Amino acid sequence: MRRRRADKRETIPDPKYNNIVVTKFINMVMIKGKKSTAERIVYRCFDLLTERTKQPDPLEVFRKAIDNARPLLEVKPRRVGGATYQVPVEVKPERGTSVALMWFRNFARAKKGKPMEVKLADEILDAYKGEGAAIKKRQDTHKMAEANKAFAHYRW
Repeated sequence: MRRRRADKRETIPDPKYNNIVVTKFINMVMIKGKKSTAERIVYRCFDLLTERTKQPDPLEVFRKAIDNARPLLEVKPRRVGGATYQVPVEVKPERGTSVALMWFRNFARAKKGKPMEVKLADEILDAYKGEGAAIKKRQDTHKMAEANKAFAHYRW
């Protein structure tokens, strides 16, 4: 058990788009501290999004994809007596965004045979259209929360 809640650190917006969510996505894509490589991957991904959607602002596509993939409910395990129940809880908007970004990254990494920026662009574009692995994961998460609605009174 923690003594107190950890302080939130101030996130600096990224240099190209001046957006905090893009910075968080870059940090999430980064492996072994190679930030410039992660920036290159994300910025090339956004260039691909601009080409494929014919929209001048890739941030709009990115924002809509996040909104489509962001979960509203999730389950958290809660131990009561000798049993562990999956208790449905609402997801805070900040956590929902982080989870959606994590899903984009994980599903893009799982694909094989293409450069990372192409895989990321594909994943974000699928979420923008309302299809793809991240959207399916969101639906599965909501379905699980719905199925365990009976345990909602165990919320803390």
